[in-house]
Amino acid sequence: MVKDKIVFRCQECGYESINWMGKCPDCGKWNTLVEEKVVAPAKHKASNTRVAGAPQTLSQIKSIDVDRVPTGIGEFDRIVGGGIVPGSLVLIGGAPGIGKSTLLLQVAQPLSRQGIILYISGEESPQQIKLRAERLGVASEKLYLISETNIQQVVEYCKKLTPRFLFIDSIQTLYDPDLPSAPGSVGQVRECTLQLMNLAKGHNIATFICGHVTKVGEIAGPRVLEHMVDTVLYFEGDVQHNYRILRAVKNRFGSTNEIGIFTMQEKGLAEVLNPSEVLLSERNETASGTVVVVSLEGTRPLLVELQSLVTSTYLPVARRQVQGIDYNRVLLLLAVMEKRLGMHLGNQDVFVNVVGGIEIDEPASDLGLICAVASALRNIPIGKLTAVMGEVGLSGEVRAINFAKERLQEAAKLGFKQAVIPAGNLKEVQALKNKIEVIGVKNIREAIDFCLKK
Repeated sequence: MVKDKIVFRCQECGYESINWMGKCPDCGKWNTLVEEKVVAPAKHKASNTRVAGAPQTLSQIKSIDVDRVPTGIGEFDRIVGGGIVPGSLVLIGGAPGIGKSTLLLQVAQPLSRQGIILYISGEESPQQIKLRAERLGVASEKLYLISETNIQQVVEYCKKLTPRFLFIDSIQTLYDPDLPSAPGSVGQVRECTLQLMNLAKGHNIATFICGHVTKVGEIAGPRVLEHMVDTVLYFEGDVQHNYRILRAVKNRFGSTNEIGIFTMQEKGLAEVLNPSEVLLSERNETASGTVVVVSLEGTRPLLVELQSLVTSTYLPVARRQVQGIDYNRVLLLLAVMEKRLGMHLGNQDVFVNVVGGIEIDEPASDLGLICAVASALRNIPIGKLTAVMGEVGLSGEVRAINFAKERLQEAAKLGFKQAVIPAGNLKEVQALKNKIEVIGVKNIREAIDFCLKK
C-alpha cells in the first residue's frame, strides 16, 4: 500500500514544506502552515476545461463589442465600469457582517430581469436567505437558491439550469471531493476558483464570488485568487457607522480605485448620491482643529471633514492617535511642522480623525492635516467655507496635485467660497475664479497664515 504524501502548506501564500514551521519563510506569517495530503496527478480530474483552439495572430482575432448588463444600482455600476460583463468573474471581499450577502441579493433583484440567477450559499440555508430577501423586498421567479458546498454539484446545477448569473457565498465554503484538504485551504480555494473561472468563461456566465478577509483586511486564501478573477471589490466600513464603501482595486473591464458609498438602512443598502454633502452635514463650523479637505477617490472628488485635537500631555511620551489616515504619514507631517514652523508638539498629545469612517490614502490631504493641527494648537478656527488641498514635502513646500479643477468644481458646487491650493495648480484653475476664490500657496507657512488669520 502506497503511503500518502504529507506536506505543510501556508494558508496565506501557498508555500509548501515537508516539515512544519511556526513562521512561513515566504510571506513571514506565523502559524499558517497546515498539514495537507498530496493527491497524485492522475487522480486529479480537471473539469470544465476550456477548448482554446489553434493559436491565431492578433490580426486574425475578430473584435467584439462588449454588451454590459446594468444593475440599475448607480453606485455599483460605476464601480464595475458601467455594468456587468457577461462571462466575467467578480470577487467581493469584506469583513463579517459588513453586508456582502445583502449587496448580492440587492444586485440580484434587477439582474433577474435579464436572465436566470443561481444563488449558491455554503453558509446559510435557503430559508435564511428568503428571510433576508423578504426584508430587502427582493422577489423574483428567476432567482434560484440552493445550499451547496460541493463544487462538482455546483457545476452540474449550472449545466442543467443554464443561468446567466451565478452567485457564490462564499468561496471559502466550497470544496472539491477529489482533494483531501479541508474547505477554505489554499488548494481548495485555488481549485474551486479555477473551476468557476472555466465555467464562467466557457458558458458565458457572469459570476460573483464572496470572499472572507483576514484580520489585516486582506482576502483570505492564496494571493493567486485575486489574480484569477477579472474584478476585485472590497466592501469596507466601520460597524459603528452606517456608511459602507465599495472599492474597486482591480478591474479588467473598467477603471480601478473607484468607490461607491452606501448607507445601511433597515431595508438594506441605499445609495449615497451626494456623499460630500452627507459627510459635512453635522460639521461644527466654529470649532478649532477642523478643516474640509477635497480627496479624490478614483475619479470622484470627495469633501470630507478632517479633525484634530491637540492637548498638553501628562505622559513621558506624547500620544499620537490616528483614525482614517495613514499613521506614519501623520508622524512625518508633525515632524515637518516642528522643523519648518517651530511648533513644539513633542509635549502635546495629537489626535487625528476623519469623520464618517472614511479613509483617506492620498497625499493631497497633507496640507489640510497640517492646517487642522495648527488650528487646534493655536485654538483658532478655520473659515467655515474654506477648503484645503495640497501635498507637502519634507522641506515644507506645497506640491501640485492632480485633478485640481475637478476638486474645486465639487467644492464650489457645495457652496465653498475659498480654496487653498498649491501655487503650481493656479494656471489650470483660472476659469473657476468667478465661482470660488482660489489662494495659491508655495509652502505650509503661507497656508497657515491665511487659514488662521483673524
